[in-house]
Amino acid sequence: MTEAELYTVHKGVFVPTCLHPAQSLKYYEEFTFRSDDTVIVTYPKSGTTWMQEIVPLIMSGGDPAPVENIPNWDRVPWLEEHRACVLNLEERPSPRMFATHFHYNMMPPSFFEVKPKVIYVMRNPKDVFTSSFHYYGMTSFLVNPGTQTEFLQTFLDGKVMFGSWFDHVKGWLNAEDKERIMYISYEEMIMDLKDSVARMAQFLEKSLDAQVIEKIADRCVFKNMKQNKMSNYSQVPREFMDQTKSEFLRKGIAGDWKNQLTEAEVEHFDAVYKDRMKDVKYKFLWD
Repeated sequence: MTEAELYTVHKGVFVPTCLHPAQSLKYYEEFTFRSDDTVIVTYPKSGTTWMQEIVPLIMSGGDPAPVENIPNWDRVPWLEEHRACVLNLEERPSPRMFATHFHYNMMPPSFFEVKPKVIYVMRNPKDVFTSSFHYYGMTSFLVNPGTQTEFLQTFLDGKVMFGSWFDHVKGWLNAEDKERIMYISYEEMIMDLKDSVARMAQFLEKSLDAQVIEKIADRCVFKNMKQNKMSNYSQVPREFMDQTKSEFLRKGIAGDWKNQLTEAEVEHFDAVYKDRMKDVKYKFLWD
């Protein structure tokens, strides 16, 4: 199916229409945040599912009940997706947890007025591309990616769901009220998950002892999280997401792009990256 058949253009970027119908986008635009809300913000395939596991465990003080009994899309719902409209989010007690793939300049008015806490997760764009290529090939609601080389150009041009990785990252790095934003990378979490959990807990003002932090980190190691049926999308029907083609949670590693991209594709990617990110002063682990 074509982009016109599968996508809606919302604020200048593609969003899958079946996941983001007009009523859900309107709901998000009119959503009222609270100052003690936590919003997990990611570009797609940058660690959202991982964060939907970690943050609830931090907020519950290590109690596994939320992640064992509630699907991740309900425990930390995407505010732009259709389910947000039916979850009675206004009635949830504080502190609430949400997720979004929105760019900074796409956030609704209440976000800028109330200024909830944000955890912004970044990932090496080459790994984002690699994960996205497999993901697009196993879903029915996204345009077929075509060949790897074709999809690479599509990705670099930002003609994918939620637009350009470059615009997304730069927009959030240039956000105002940075004291309300914690920036963390997928690579940091892989290098030292325990330290990452501890820093997130401090940011979220949750006092957790070392034993609880270690317990959360162990539970959220990729191989363990992958077994959680409330998080691995095994409940999603095959006609919507065919995990016989590719698992939703594939490898959970850094540097998988090295096994995927050709030398010519790496050179092309690096040239575009260097041009698009030349004015960014943030030090990324992958640079």
